[in-house]
Formats: sequence, C-alpha cells, structure tokens
Amino acid sequence: MINPRLIRENPEFLRKAWGRRGLEAPVDRLVELDESRRTSISVVESAKAAKNAASAEVGTLKREGKDASVAIASIKSRGDELADAETRLAAAEKELEDILLGLPNLPHESVPDGRTSEDNVVARTWGTPGIAPAWAVDHLAVGERLKLFDFKRGAKLSGAGFPVYTGWGARLERALIAWFLDEHRAAGFLEIQPPLAVNRKSMTGTGNLPKFEDQLYHCVEDDLFLIPTAEVPVTNLHADEILDPKELPIKYCAYTPCFRREAGSYGKDTKGFLRLHQFDKVEMVWFSQPAQSYEAHEILTAQAESLIQKLGLPYRVLSLCAGDMGFGASKCYDLEVWAPVEKKWLEVSSCSNFEDFQARRASIRTRGSDGKPILAHTLNGSGLATPRILVALLETYQQQDGSLLVPEVLRPYLGGTQVLHP
Repeated sequence: MINPRLIRENPEFLRKAWGRRGLEAPVDRLVELDESRRTSISVVESAKAAKNAASAEVGTLKREGKDASVAIASIKSRGDELADAETRLAAAEKELEDILLGLPNLPHESVPDGRTSEDNVVARTWGTPGIAPAWAVDHLAVGERLKLFDFKRGAKLSGAGFPVYTGWGARLERALIAWFLDEHRAAGFLEIQPPLAVNRKSMTGTGNLPKFEDQLYHCVEDDLFLIPTAEVPVTNLHADEILDPKELPIKYCAYTPCFRREAGSYGKDTKGFLRLHQFDKVEMVWFSQPAQSYEAHEILTAQAESLIQKLGLPYRVLSLCAGDMGFGASKCYDLEVWAPVEKKWLEVSSCSNFEDFQARRASIRTRGSDGKPILAHTLNGSGLATPRILVALLETYQQQDGSLLVPEVLRPYLGGTQVLHP
C-alpha cells in the first residue's frame, strides 16, 4: 500500500505514477476521502473535549448542589455529535483503505516506460541461444522417452496442470530443489520451511488480497488459502514486528509447492510444464533498510542468475516496464532461459523490490538512525522455479541417442549419475 501522505502532499505525482502503469486511478476521490477523514478526526477530537468538559461541569454542579440539567443535556448533545463524527470517520477510513488496497505500487524512476511485455528492456544477456539440431524433440517427448513424468495420471488425480513426476524425473526435481537451497544457504540465506496454507491477513500483507482472490485456491471452511509462492508466508514471518536494524539485512530461502488457479489464462500456452496449477519453486526473501534496498535488489538478482549460469543455460535479464510489472513491485527484473526446441525465452525467476509497499500492509518495521520506527523494505526473487528450468534442461541437454546429459552441478544429488538413459 502506498504512503497515504502522498494523497494530500502530491496527488499529481500519484496520478502520473499510476498513469505510467496504464492505470487511471481515482486520485480525486482519494483526495476527497483524505480530507473527509482529517475533518472527521478534528470533529471527533473537538466533540470529545466538549463532552469531557460538560461531564466535568456536571460533577462540579452536583457537588455544589446546583441544577445540572443543562450540562447533562450538553453531554447528550456532544455524545450524539461524537457518535456521528466517528461514524463518518470510520466510513471514510474504510473506503480509503479499500481503494488503496486495490491500487498497485508506484514504479521507481529507473523503471522503463511502457504498457506491455513488448516494452520491457533487455538489461543483459548471458550465453548464446542455441539452435536445436534436426533430431531434437521438445521437452514432453524427452520426458516421455525417459519416463520422467506422467501428465495423464496427474490429470486423472487432480485435473490438467497437476503433473506427476516419476523415477528419474522425481529425483531430478528433488535434485534441483536441494541444489538451489544449498546454493542460497552458502550465500547467507537462512532456510525456512513455512506452512502451505495461510490466513487472509497474510495474503493481504503481501498484496495477493483483495485484488487477486480469483487466482487463489481458497479453503472456505477455514478461510485459509494455498500459497501461490513462499513469498507469502516468509514475508509475513515478520508481520507486526520491529526488526533490529543491527540484524538487517535478513535473508531467507524456502522451498514450497506453489498453487495457482491461473484464472483467465485460457488461450495461453499450456503445453507440458509451461503453465501449471501446482509447481515447485525455491524463493528468496530479503528484508532491508530503505537506503540499501536497491543495492540489495541487484545482489538478489545476481544470486538467481548464478544458478542459471551454473546450469549452463543461456538467459536474459529483462527490466520490466511500468505497465508490465507485478502489482506490488516498485522495480522488477525477470530472468528468462532459452528453450532451443520451443524457440522461446521462458521466465524462471522474477526479482522484485517492493520498497515499503508490503511492509506498510503487514506492519513490518525497523528503526532509523534516530531510533524511531520506520517501515522496512522487502524484496523477493525466485531462486528458481523448476518447471521451465526443466523444459530448458531437457531441450538443451538431450542427446541424439535419446539419453539426457545431467548438468555437472546436479550429479552429486543424483548419486554421481552423469547420463540418464531411456
């Protein structure tokens, strides 16, 4: 959630910032509500003071044996005025909060202008995207040949988008996750294993609610939500806390399955692992002092990049334009690997600086140099999501004889196995 002070101090800045995202935000209504809220606060404080003064007068009159009927009537009048002002204040605050909870973060000044993915800027590349040989097949055919997964039985169990990993496929998935976590721990991240279902407050804290409820799997009876990413529970570990500035930055990593309904994705490429309802991902979450968050953003992104480099996969880093960024991000890099048979760049990581957007919603604070509480900055990055990494691995490392060469970094996690044979 954005800083409400901007509503009265610089509404035109808000209008332009949200306009960069392609959003015509109700800034005029926000200004009206903020003025109504502040007016109501003033009336409430005045009514309380007048009511207290009338109450004191009643006490004095009664002690002196004098008629207190006029003062008693004044108490009732002031009480009615107070109740009315409090009602108007609560209504203004609720509408203001409801609107703000549905509005995205403001883009950082360094974020490129633009409305769609076509306007994203390639910040850097690594490796050379290869051309698949004539004998190469897509990741589905490689997986079927090596019996790595079973989409048909997954669909029988749960529906489309819920794969079953089998044999070497299950081991390869587990190897990726274990290796990712080990790499992050070596880089100073504390490993966390969080719950997979969280409450409404946690989802609201990271910006998933109320706007994206239709994208979430909701357990109605308990009012719990299956997490779309480990970012949700890990970020909310410190909700309603004041973090010791001496302990910052705090860096966590966590593996979880992720659950997404993908509502509205009809017509998008859903073949194989390209779009799933349940998938595995290792997430990095970073808590920072405000002044260090953009330096942290570059370090976090580089950490995700290092994994792709060690897997030997060509990739590119996109600086997302204002109109294509996620809801809560102030700045975001997407990392995309090259799938030579698909002939596509596939997103495997999104690294975002939220500044104080999530911290304000979740009340995550630290202390400034003067010792007073201030909002912390939160960041997160995929490190990495496995499905499209698997697509790129299967298409890049397949051999003409039908086997699959195992990337060197994963071999210790597969008992030293170098090649998977049909």
